[in-house]
Amino acid sequence: MPRGTERFLKAVKQQADVYYKVFTTRYGQQIIDLLELPVKVVLSPFTLAYDIAGSAPRGFGIPELASHLSFSAIFVVATLGTYDIALELGRKVICQRNCRTCNGWQALRCTMCKGTGKVHYQVKNYSPKSGEKATTECVAEAIVENRAELVHLPATINLSIPLPSKDCLNCDGSGVMGCPDCKRRLQVRISADDIMEPPWKAYNVITKMDYPYENIVHSMRDPKIAAFWLITMPQVLGGFNYDDDVKQKIWWAYKESMRYDQLRDAVAKRKSGWEHLQDALISLDPVRARDDPVIVKNIPFYKAKKELEAEVMKLDVPRRPQNWGELDLPLNASSWTEEDLKDPKKLLEMTTLLNAQREIADKILDAQWEAKWRQDKLNDLLKEKVAPYVQSIDKGVLPQAIIIKSHDQENKKKTTTRRRWWFF
Repeated sequence: MPRGTERFLKAVKQQADVYYKVFTTRYGQQIIDLLELPVKVVLSPFTLAYDIAGSAPRGFGIPELASHLSFSAIFVVATLGTYDIALELGRKVICQRNCRTCNGWQALRCTMCKGTGKVHYQVKNYSPKSGEKATTECVAEAIVENRAELVHLPATINLSIPLPSKDCLNCDGSGVMGCPDCKRRLQVRISADDIMEPPWKAYNVITKMDYPYENIVHSMRDPKIAAFWLITMPQVLGGFNYDDDVKQKIWWAYKESMRYDQLRDAVAKRKSGWEHLQDALISLDPVRARDDPVIVKNIPFYKAKKELEAEVMKLDVPRRPQNWGELDLPLNASSWTEEDLKDPKKLLEMTTLLNAQREIADKILDAQWEAKWRQDKLNDLLKEKVAPYVQSIDKGVLPQAIIIKSHDQENKKKTTTRRRWWFF
């Protein structure tokens, strides 16, 4: 090895020794204490109990056995108490991350499908081959060959037209998605804030809670009760004195809010002309009408189904099969002993109860059989009526609502028409 390299290594070694001595002199004892801290914490119950027991004066005129027992008792109590305090503090210091979005559940209702697990979709940028029509098979083949694109529509978008649906890609059809704030984050945090156990989680739940005001809202349809809740009750409990102008404004706001409910009741009765009332209901509050179960999305299908239901209700139900259906009956012949049957009153009681039970069971089974037969008949009629429509969709051209054209295709079509015009 050359001499220059030896001198360099020697100088580096001397410099490193100097730095090591200076570092150990200044911070050596602190680092040793820091490394010994976990060991001291683990052994603290034993050392603390031994110190407490050793410092306590033994004897006091009591025999040595009692002194040993008191030493053991102090040792056990100090050990268990120290471990309990340490574990409780550790559980509060090392705790779950406080997520204000999901409140620790790490899951939310899917924002794409709103918990239904299904989303509607449309086909975009479909480019058919020469001589090809936009049938179901051709469109599916184009999607596989990347000649078309699927556009998934969130549940908040309502086009008021029937569209095909599929499982939501955001939640895999479960309706539940993971919390975006908890994703790819460690769910454990180290903090001393939870030692006093502040009610943050309960507060977050309360701020997002919808209070059960259904009964109050339902009772507000009566103007007298509404006047009590809106005007009289705040005056009595809160001490508010409303002017006439303020009362008039409150009452006008109540009338405006009740327009939707009154119109909804009229739509729910399904009298003639309810389709036009439904359009007015949607125009009043589109957001509320989107999730309202009274709103019918596909009116022609709903009317056709109601007509089929009326036809099925007019049909005569065949007799129930002999061994159809089972009921868990509470009484049978074994409920009475042979000694009971020797008594004529007990025998009459058994006969009466079993006959009554059989009649009630037959009525229940007949009602179940009638409901099942009518439902099966309705499903068969629906399949029979809908099958030609489905076949026509499979073989025919898909409607414009499902296949949408992109702006590039429309611009290209305009340019071609212009060129042809100038050419001619």
